[in-house]
Amino acid sequence: MLTKIPAAFVLSLTLFGCTNGPVGDTSAFLDTPDLVAFWTFGEEAGQQRTSVGGSQPHSLSEVGGPIARADVGPFSGYSAYFDGKQYMSIPYQETGDLNICGRNAQVSMFAVVKIYDLRQSRSIAGMWSEGKGKDDDTGTRQYAMLMNMPTYGGPKQLVPHISAEGGVTMRADSTKFPWCADYAATKQEVPEERWCTLAFTYDGEYLKAYIDGVLDERTPYPVNDKRDDPYFMQEGPGGGNRGMNPYYHGRGIFCYDPEIHGETKPGGGSDFTVGARYAVGSMLGEATIGYFGGLAVFVRALTDEEVFKLHQASSVEKLN
Repeated sequence: MLTKIPAAFVLSLTLFGCTNGPVGDTSAFLDTPDLVAFWTFGEEAGQQRTSVGGSQPHSLSEVGGPIARADVGPFSGYSAYFDGKQYMSIPYQETGDLNICGRNAQVSMFAVVKIYDLRQSRSIAGMWSEGKGKDDDTGTRQYAMLMNMPTYGGPKQLVPHISAEGGVTMRADSTKFPWCADYAATKQEVPEERWCTLAFTYDGEYLKAYIDGVLDERTPYPVNDKRDDPYFMQEGPGGGNRGMNPYYHGRGIFCYDPEIHGETKPGGGSDFTVGARYAVGSMLGEATIGYFGGLAVFVRALTDEEVFKLHQASSVEKLN
Protein backbone atom coordinates (compact mmCIF):
# COMPACT_ATOMS: atom_id res chain seq x y z
CA MET A 1 0.00 0.00 0.00
CA LEU A 2 1.22 3.49 -0.83
CA THR A 3 1.34 5.31 2.47
CA LYS A 4 2.94 8.57 1.47
CA ILE A 5 3.40 10.43 -1.79
CA PRO A 6 6.88 11.89 -2.23
CA ALA A 7 6.98 15.66 -2.39
CA ALA A 8 8.76 15.40 -5.73
CA PHE A 9 5.76 13.62 -7.18
CA VAL A 10 3.41 16.32 -5.95
CA LEU A 11 5.61 18.95 -7.57
CA SER A 12 5.73 16.95 -10.79
CA LEU A 13 2.01 17.43 -11.17
CA THR A 14 2.78 21.07 -11.81
CA LEU A 15 6.02 20.63 -13.74
CA PHE A 16 4.48 18.25 -16.26
CA GLY A 17 1.12 19.97 -16.47
CA CYS A 18 -0.79 16.97 -15.15
CA THR A 19 -4.10 18.71 -14.65
CA ASN A 20 -7.70 18.09 -15.60
CA GLY A 21 -8.77 21.64 -14.81
CA PRO A 22 -12.07 22.19 -12.98
CA VAL A 23 -14.49 19.34 -13.65
CA GLY A 24 -17.06 19.94 -10.90
CA ASP A 25 -20.01 22.30 -10.59
CA THR A 26 -19.47 24.85 -7.81
CA SER A 27 -22.95 26.31 -8.30
CA ALA A 28 -24.51 23.12 -6.91
CA PHE A 29 -22.89 23.93 -3.57
CA LEU A 30 -23.40 27.69 -3.64
CA ASP A 31 -27.09 27.23 -4.50
CA THR A 32 -27.79 24.72 -1.74
CA PRO A 33 -29.55 26.51 1.15
CA ASP A 34 -27.88 26.95 4.54
CA LEU A 35 -24.31 26.79 3.27
CA VAL A 36 -21.85 28.03 5.90
CA ALA A 37 -18.56 27.60 4.03
CA PHE A 38 -17.21 26.00 0.86
CA TRP A 39 -13.49 25.62 0.22
CA THR A 40 -12.15 24.70 -3.22
CA PHE A 41 -8.42 24.71 -2.26
CA GLY A 42 -7.22 26.66 -5.28
CA GLU A 43 -4.75 28.86 -3.41
CA GLU A 44 -1.01 28.33 -3.66
CA ALA A 45 1.03 26.82 -0.85
CA GLY A 46 1.75 29.36 1.88
CA GLN A 47 -1.58 31.14 1.49
CA GLN A 48 -4.71 30.93 3.58
CA ARG A 49 -7.53 28.92 2.02
CA THR A 50 -10.63 31.12 2.05
CA SER A 51 -14.18 29.87 1.75
CA VAL A 52 -16.75 31.01 -0.78
CA GLY A 53 -20.49 31.14 -0.24
CA GLY A 54 -22.21 31.56 3.09
CA SER A 55 -22.65 34.80 5.00
CA GLN A 56 -19.13 34.94 6.48
CA PRO A 57 -15.71 34.27 4.94
CA HIS A 58 -13.67 31.57 6.69
CA SER A 59 -9.91 31.42 6.18
CA LEU A 60 -7.95 28.26 6.96
CA SER A 61 -4.36 28.81 8.08
CA GLU A 62 -1.60 26.27 7.48
CA VAL A 63 -0.05 24.59 10.50
CA GLY A 64 3.24 22.71 10.15
CA GLY A 65 4.54 24.57 7.10
CA PRO A 66 3.28 25.30 3.58
CA ILE A 67 0.76 22.77 2.29
CA ALA A 68 1.42 21.87 -1.34
CA ARG A 69 -1.03 22.67 -4.10
CA ALA A 70 -1.49 19.95 -6.73
CA ASP A 71 -2.76 20.64 -10.23
CA VAL A 72 -5.75 18.36 -9.95
CA GLY A 73 -9.05 19.04 -8.27
CA PRO A 74 -12.78 19.16 -8.88
CA PHE A 75 -13.74 22.80 -8.42
CA SER A 76 -10.70 25.07 -8.76
CA GLY A 77 -8.64 22.67 -10.85
CA TYR A 78 -6.38 22.27 -7.81
CA SER A 79 -6.28 20.49 -4.47
CA ALA A 80 -4.32 20.72 -1.23
CA TYR A 81 -1.95 17.84 -0.50
CA PHE A 82 -1.53 16.96 3.18
CA ASP A 83 1.53 14.87 4.05
CA GLY A 84 0.44 13.65 7.50
CA LYS A 85 2.55 16.27 9.28
CA GLN A 86 0.42 19.30 8.48
CA TYR A 87 -3.13 20.52 8.84
CA MET A 88 -5.26 23.64 8.50
CA SER A 89 -7.02 25.49 11.28
CA ILE A 90 -9.31 28.33 12.29
CA PRO A 91 -8.95 29.40 15.95
CA TYR A 92 -12.03 28.83 18.09
CA GLN A 93 -12.52 32.56 18.64
CA GLU A 94 -12.69 33.10 14.86
CA THR A 95 -14.96 30.20 13.89
CA GLY A 96 -18.06 32.39 13.64
CA ASP A 97 -20.99 30.48 12.21
CA LEU A 98 -18.88 27.32 11.89
CA ASN A 99 -19.37 27.10 15.66
CA ILE A 100 -22.49 24.99 15.29
CA CYS A 101 -23.85 23.84 18.64
CA GLY A 102 -26.92 23.63 20.82
CA ARG A 103 -29.73 21.29 21.78
CA ASN A 104 -31.51 21.53 18.43
CA ALA A 105 -28.49 22.16 16.21
CA GLN A 106 -28.17 20.55 12.78
CA VAL A 107 -25.06 20.19 10.64
CA SER A 108 -23.87 18.58 7.41
CA MET A 109 -20.38 18.21 5.95
CA PHE A 110 -19.33 17.19 2.44
CA ALA A 111 -15.77 16.48 1.28
CA VAL A 112 -14.09 15.56 -2.00
CA VAL A 113 -10.86 13.78 -1.15
CA LYS A 114 -8.29 11.18 -2.15
CA ILE A 115 -7.06 9.44 0.99
CA TYR A 116 -3.90 7.39 1.55
CA ASP A 117 -3.24 4.95 4.41
CA LEU A 118 -6.25 4.73 6.73
CA ARG A 119 -4.01 3.34 9.45
CA GLN A 120 -2.65 6.88 9.75
CA SER A 121 -5.33 9.04 8.14
CA ARG A 122 -8.25 9.49 10.52
CA SER A 123 -9.48 13.09 10.24
CA ILE A 124 -11.31 15.01 7.54
CA ALA A 125 -12.54 18.11 9.39
CA GLY A 126 -14.59 19.51 12.26
CA MET A 127 -14.59 21.16 15.65
CA TRP A 128 -13.25 18.23 17.62
CA SER A 129 -10.73 18.40 20.45
CA GLU A 130 -10.55 15.10 22.34
CA GLY A 131 -8.20 15.83 25.21
CA LYS A 132 -5.41 13.57 26.38
CA GLY A 133 -6.87 10.12 25.86
CA LYS A 134 -8.88 7.40 27.58
CA ASP A 135 -11.12 8.55 30.44
CA ASP A 136 -10.08 12.17 29.93
CA ASP A 137 -13.16 14.39 30.11
CA THR A 138 -11.54 17.72 29.25
CA GLY A 139 -12.36 17.52 25.54
CA THR A 140 -14.47 20.08 23.69
CA ARG A 141 -15.84 17.93 20.91
CA GLN A 142 -18.70 19.24 18.78
CA TYR A 143 -18.93 17.67 15.30
CA ALA A 144 -16.45 15.98 13.00
CA MET A 145 -16.02 13.75 9.98
CA LEU A 146 -13.58 11.02 11.00
CA MET A 147 -12.41 7.67 9.63
CA ASN A 148 -11.23 4.31 10.95
CA MET A 149 -12.44 4.26 14.55
CA PRO A 150 -12.60 0.56 15.52
CA THR A 151 -13.42 1.03 19.23
CA TYR A 152 -17.17 0.79 18.63
CA GLY A 153 -17.33 -0.96 15.29
CA GLY A 154 -15.88 1.43 12.73
CA PRO A 155 -12.59 -0.07 11.43
CA LYS A 156 -11.64 1.74 8.21
CA GLN A 157 -15.22 2.95 7.83
CA LEU A 158 -16.51 6.50 7.61
CA VAL A 159 -17.45 7.44 11.18
CA PRO A 160 -18.94 10.94 11.60
CA HIS A 161 -19.14 11.97 15.25
CA ILE A 162 -21.45 14.23 17.26
CA SER A 163 -20.86 15.03 20.94
CA ALA A 164 -23.34 16.39 23.44
CA GLU A 165 -20.85 16.50 26.33
CA GLY A 166 -17.64 17.68 24.68
CA GLY A 167 -15.82 15.04 26.69
CA VAL A 168 -16.57 11.34 26.96
CA THR A 169 -20.06 9.97 26.29
CA MET A 170 -22.37 9.69 29.31
CA ARG A 171 -25.08 7.08 29.75
CA ALA A 172 -28.55 7.94 31.07
CA ASP A 173 -27.50 6.80 34.57
CA SER A 174 -24.58 9.31 34.47
CA THR A 175 -21.89 6.64 34.15
CA LYS A 176 -19.25 7.41 31.56
CA PHE A 177 -17.66 5.69 28.60
CA PRO A 178 -13.85 5.93 28.35
CA TRP A 179 -14.22 7.66 24.95
CA CYS A 180 -16.80 9.45 22.85
CA ALA A 181 -19.05 6.64 21.60
CA ASP A 182 -21.51 8.66 19.53
CA TYR A 183 -20.85 8.00 15.88
CA ALA A 184 -22.41 6.45 12.83
CA ALA A 185 -20.41 3.83 10.93
CA THR A 186 -20.76 2.83 7.29
CA LYS A 187 -20.84 -0.75 6.07
CA GLN A 188 -18.14 -0.24 3.44
CA GLU A 189 -14.66 1.06 4.03
CA VAL A 190 -13.52 4.52 3.04
CA PRO A 191 -11.97 4.25 -0.44
CA GLU A 192 -8.20 4.58 -0.52
CA GLU A 193 -6.02 5.91 -3.34
CA ARG A 194 -8.93 7.16 -5.43
CA TRP A 195 -11.02 10.30 -5.49
CA CYS A 196 -14.34 9.94 -3.66
CA THR A 197 -16.92 11.99 -1.83
CA LEU A 198 -17.57 11.59 1.90
CA ALA A 199 -20.46 13.23 3.72
CA PHE A 200 -22.53 13.21 6.85
CA THR A 201 -25.73 14.84 8.06
CA TYR A 202 -27.17 15.38 11.55
CA ASP A 203 -30.78 16.51 11.91
CA GLY A 204 -30.82 16.84 15.70
CA GLU A 205 -31.77 13.19 16.10
CA TYR A 206 -30.09 10.96 13.52
CA LEU A 207 -26.51 10.98 12.27
CA LYS A 208 -26.05 9.62 8.72
CA ALA A 209 -22.87 8.76 6.79
CA TYR A 210 -22.55 8.76 3.00
CA ILE A 211 -19.87 7.42 0.66
CA ASP A 212 -19.97 8.58 -2.96
CA GLY A 213 -23.31 10.24 -2.41
CA VAL A 214 -25.16 7.22 -1.05
CA LEU A 215 -26.37 6.57 2.50
CA ASP A 216 -24.47 3.38 3.34
CA GLU A 217 -27.04 1.86 5.69
CA ARG A 218 -25.84 -0.54 8.36
CA THR A 219 -27.61 -2.55 11.06
CA PRO A 220 -25.75 -3.18 14.33
CA TYR A 221 -24.53 -6.62 15.36
CA PRO A 222 -24.06 -5.80 19.04
CA VAL A 223 -21.24 -8.16 19.99
CA ASN A 224 -19.27 -7.99 16.74
CA ASP A 225 -19.64 -4.22 16.57
CA LYS A 226 -18.79 -3.73 20.27
CA ARG A 227 -22.16 -2.07 20.78
CA ASP A 228 -23.79 -4.43 23.27
CA ASP A 229 -23.69 -1.81 26.03
CA PRO A 230 -27.19 -0.77 27.20
CA TYR A 231 -26.41 2.75 25.99
CA PHE A 232 -26.45 1.47 22.41
CA MET A 233 -29.16 -1.16 22.77
CA GLN A 234 -31.66 0.35 25.22
CA GLU A 235 -31.31 4.13 25.07
CA GLY A 236 -32.43 4.66 21.50
CA PRO A 237 -35.93 5.62 20.29
CA GLY A 238 -38.61 3.92 22.37
CA GLY A 239 -36.04 2.18 24.51
CA GLY A 240 -34.60 0.33 21.52
CA ASN A 241 -31.19 0.38 19.85
CA ARG A 242 -29.53 3.43 18.38
CA GLY A 243 -28.59 1.80 15.07
CA MET A 244 -25.29 2.11 13.23
CA ASN A 245 -26.07 4.10 10.08
CA PRO A 246 -28.31 5.97 10.61
CA TYR A 247 -27.26 6.35 14.25
CA TYR A 248 -29.60 7.90 16.80
CA HIS A 249 -28.01 10.60 18.93
CA GLY A 250 -30.76 13.06 19.77
CA ARG A 251 -28.97 15.00 22.53
CA GLY A 252 -27.68 18.03 20.67
CA ILE A 253 -24.17 19.39 20.05
CA PHE A 254 -21.88 20.59 22.83
CA CYS A 255 -21.52 24.36 23.30
CA TYR A 256 -18.41 25.57 25.09
CA ASP A 257 -19.13 28.22 27.74
CA PRO A 258 -16.06 29.60 29.54
CA GLU A 259 -18.11 30.42 32.64
CA ILE A 260 -19.37 26.84 32.89
CA HIS A 261 -16.43 24.89 31.48
CA GLY A 262 -13.44 27.11 32.22
CA GLU A 263 -12.16 24.91 35.06
CA THR A 264 -13.21 21.46 33.86
CA LYS A 265 -12.17 22.05 30.22
CA PRO A 266 -9.22 24.44 30.55
CA GLY A 267 -8.14 24.13 26.93
CA GLY A 268 -11.05 26.26 25.74
CA GLY A 269 -13.35 25.61 22.81
CA SER A 270 -12.24 23.54 19.85
CA ASP A 271 -10.66 25.09 16.78
CA PHE A 272 -12.09 24.16 13.39
CA THR A 273 -9.44 21.95 11.82
CA VAL A 274 -8.95 20.21 8.48
CA GLY A 275 -6.76 17.13 8.11
CA ALA A 276 -6.15 16.58 11.81
CA ARG A 277 -7.70 16.82 15.28
CA TYR A 278 -6.39 16.99 18.83
CA ALA A 279 -6.44 13.39 20.11
CA VAL A 280 -4.50 11.55 22.81
CA GLY A 281 -2.53 14.71 23.52
CA SER A 282 -1.38 15.32 19.93
CA MET A 283 -2.53 17.03 16.75
CA LEU A 284 -0.46 14.90 14.39
CA GLY A 285 -0.79 11.36 15.75
CA GLU A 286 -3.62 10.63 13.31
CA ALA A 287 -3.20 13.44 10.78
CA THR A 288 -4.37 12.64 7.27
CA ILE A 289 -2.32 11.92 4.16
CA GLY A 290 -4.04 12.79 0.91
CA TYR A 291 -5.62 15.36 -1.38
CA PHE A 292 -8.47 17.68 -0.40
CA GLY A 293 -10.29 19.08 -3.42
CA GLY A 294 -13.42 20.44 -1.79
CA LEU A 295 -15.02 20.82 1.63
CA ALA A 296 -18.42 22.23 2.52
CA VAL A 297 -20.28 22.77 5.80
CA PHE A 298 -24.02 23.41 6.10
CA VAL A 299 -26.04 24.43 9.14
CA ARG A 300 -28.81 21.99 8.25
CA ALA A 301 -29.22 18.29 7.65
CA LEU A 302 -29.14 17.83 3.88
CA THR A 303 -31.55 15.34 2.35
CA ASP A 304 -30.38 12.12 0.69
CA GLU A 305 -31.21 13.72 -2.65
CA GLU A 306 -29.15 16.82 -1.91
CA VAL A 307 -26.11 14.77 -0.87
CA PHE A 308 -26.31 12.73 -4.07
CA LYS A 309 -26.65 15.92 -6.13
CA LEU A 310 -23.46 17.30 -4.57
CA HIS A 311 -21.71 14.01 -5.32
CA GLN A 312 -22.73 14.24 -8.96
CA ALA A 313 -21.57 17.87 -9.06
CA SER A 314 -18.14 16.78 -7.81
CA SER A 315 -17.47 14.63 -10.93
CA VAL A 316 -14.98 12.37 -9.14
CA GLU A 317 -15.16 9.83 -11.96
CA LYS A 318 -13.42 12.38 -14.20
CA LEU A 319 -10.68 12.89 -11.62
CA ASN A 320 -10.10 9.14 -11.43
